[in-house]
Amino acid sequence: MMEEYRGVWVFIEQNDGDIEGVSLELLGAGRKLADKLEVPLAGVLLGNAIQSLSSEIIAYGADVVYLIDHPVLKDYRTESYMKGIMLLAEKYKPEIFLYGATPNGKDLASAVATDLNTGLTADTTMLDVDLEKRLLEASRPAFGGNIMATILCKKHRPQMATVRPKVMKALERDTSRTGNIIEEQITLNEDAMRTKVLKIVKDVTKTASLADAHVVVAGGKGMGDLQSFQLIHELAETIGASVGGTRDVVEAGWLPHELQVGQTGETITPKVYFAIGISGAIQHVVGMKNSEFIIAINKDPNAPIFDVATYGIVGDAMEIVPKLIEQFKELRKEKGGEVSYV
Repeated sequence: MMEEYRGVWVFIEQNDGDIEGVSLELLGAGRKLADKLEVPLAGVLLGNAIQSLSSEIIAYGADVVYLIDHPVLKDYRTESYMKGIMLLAEKYKPEIFLYGATPNGKDLASAVATDLNTGLTADTTMLDVDLEKRLLEASRPAFGGNIMATILCKKHRPQMATVRPKVMKALERDTSRTGNIIEEQITLNEDAMRTKVLKIVKDVTKTASLADAHVVVAGGKGMGDLQSFQLIHELAETIGASVGGTRDVVEAGWLPHELQVGQTGETITPKVYFAIGISGAIQHVVGMKNSEFIIAINKDPNAPIFDVATYGIVGDAMEIVPKLIEQFKELRKEKGGEVSYV
């Protein structure tokens, strides 16, 4: 019976004892859902020698931590983690279960949904609940990002969703919060595992990701052509920012895919985001709408990007951007080469 299912759960993804940022973001989102439904919020933590993380999970909004600590759970594997999640879900019956839309989160969520015979909404960007029907309203861009689809799981529990990193906000860490830690035991045999972790190789050569940038200068097809797009690079270099772009720009070959912002690219939350020559289609906006300050430059006064912009400049980017570059260069001279965004 679906009435047996209560509570909002968040899968806490951790690597080498560090909680992934998306899990903290989901605790913030889960707190709002749990408060609306008047149920506890739980963090689900699996791993080895990770008991100390329980207090952090509570500090970021959880009322309960379900903990399984076992040597076989040291590194993520679908088989071992799925067994742990299934043990907890079948015993405690959560009403809503959220996972980060990371490689591990998506892998685990799909496996668990299959075994629990329930639904799963992937790459969610908005979460809410219908209080009367106690339905999770998981929304995501659909049909190439042209519409937002709200997906419901009416006949099965738990209601599950994976949520894109950077689209939710974590709560402020509150070490005064208290909660319950429920540790469960599980029987796992390393020799019985069908997959083995032989080695974990960390990428130490990759430059800082776009998702970690504090300031991003992004350009769209409104820049006209590849030669004009070089103004985006020049402005970014002048102010010490990272470069990003829309899907159209990437498909035109002006930027590599790893610099794409939006539904099929990166979701980012920089302090400052310059949207230059970008119309503001929803598939792009979903990837940058939570930026602290959004500065839009577009010659169309009715461009949708102005709906999410903190500041908007209506005009030709070919005229405005060179003037910005000139002003920032002058500012850098006055400040001894440094530009502050705080």
